[in-house]
Amino acid sequence: MLTIILIGVVVLVAVLVLVIALQPGAFRVSRSAVFAAPPEVVFPQVNNLHNWEAWSPWAKLDPTAKNSYSGPPEGVGAAFAWAGNMQVGEGSMTITESHPDELVRFRLEFLKPFKATNIAEFTFKQEGGQTVVTWSMTGPANFMRKAMGLLMNCDKMCGDFFEKGLADMKAIVEVPVAK
Repeated sequence: MLTIILIGVVVLVAVLVLVIALQPGAFRVSRSAVFAAPPEVVFPQVNNLHNWEAWSPWAKLDPTAKNSYSGPPEGVGAAFAWAGNMQVGEGSMTITESHPDELVRFRLEFLKPFKATNIAEFTFKQEGGQTVVTWSMTGPANFMRKAMGLLMNCDKMCGDFFEKGLADMKAIVEVPVAK
């Protein structure tokens, strides 16, 4: 009887390992919003890291987080580092590519609560007098991330934050100008 139980456990573990190993080797989370503003009004909200605290959903999760900036205030080389509670963790982001009114790409280095390196980007596409802003993040999925993906929906979890951040940014850039 014990042999049958052990064989059953080994088979279950083997099936679980196989299911985890067959999960995609990378992930992508992406959300878009339409802004009633031209790209040159929206772009600085992302390209200048000092503007992020006004709309970033993570800034609201831990208002006492320790933040620091390095490099130029905006564009390629601008960097932002944070250390906060368990909800925001610790890490840094650096702008690696910046094309005015079109694209801002970042290298994200997460240190806590887990180590990871991902790429995030914002694209800005003008459509008439409006701008479609797309916020996306991609990264590799190692064995542990694949296993966690079976229990947590990364697209839903991160996507909800992206939607909140885009909505807050939209509220900032669409403020009517006093006449």
